[in-house]
Amino acid sequence: MQSPARVQARGCGTSALGQTGLAVRDVAPCANGAIYNKAYQSLETDPFAHHPELRSRIADPENSFFRTFSVDRMIAQFPQLEEHRDWAFSDAKREALRAEALDGHSGDLWVFGYGSLMWDPALRFTTVRRAHLRDHARRMILVDWRGARGTADAPGLMAALDHGPGCHGLVFRIAEADVDRETEILFRREMIAPGYHARFVTVDIDEAPARALAFVADHTVDDIKPELSRAEQIRYIAHGAGFLGTSRDYLLNIVEHFETLGIHDPECSELLGAVDAYLETQDRAASGAETLR
Repeated sequence: MQSPARVQARGCGTSALGQTGLAVRDVAPCANGAIYNKAYQSLETDPFAHHPELRSRIADPENSFFRTFSVDRMIAQFPQLEEHRDWAFSDAKREALRAEALDGHSGDLWVFGYGSLMWDPALRFTTVRRAHLRDHARRMILVDWRGARGTADAPGLMAALDHGPGCHGLVFRIAEADVDRETEILFRREMIAPGYHARFVTVDIDEAPARALAFVADHTVDDIKPELSRAEQIRYIAHGAGFLGTSRDYLLNIVEHFETLGIHDPECSELLGAVDAYLETQDRAASGAETLR
């Protein structure tokens, strides 16, 4: 029998992890292969015109867990998180952070996603585009030990946006009229608790610069661990599991979505390979020990 960390989520039923590490769910099924058609049937333009291959890979925002996500709802659904309630930002604090981040912004808004925002943005968007963020990198440095994808005894690990040579991801364009509502939803998810700075960054879309909102690792927060060794990253991802799934599934989702986009992310691909090799070694060792009994 496979350990929880070996269970793979595939296709439309794939497991999705919020960039916060706790806001996690299984993406709604997309059996019709075009889960956004209903949500966007009133739009004159197709939000997937540039990337039609993503039409069946991005969850319908109206059915997303994150669309109505809140701390109270999360704790009601997962009572084991009650002990961590004080860890979360208050609504007033979160709204103050949103107002500060958006101060001076006007017009449509691009939002940069590098993790689960790519496949489950929970936002009504008019366009999705492939984008590259300079001077940043997707790094597996966000530790979860509160029970979602890891525990205190076996922490899990997720991605955070940090300093680096460059990061490929997706940007979602939010219409000006929807910015207030959609960012309120976005901040309830991404700024559930300390972990990120909400900042505007410059992304390249087909080599043209654009200003986008991104959530960047806050190194003053203890859950951000840039000092983790490669061996520790592998162990955390291999064994990190909780009531919302595994850290390995989260990494697998990133790799699979990049395959759909035709993006090669050596860091994520090689790390996933290393995790699977580690798990194979663990399985062989366990089988050998069982045989000797």
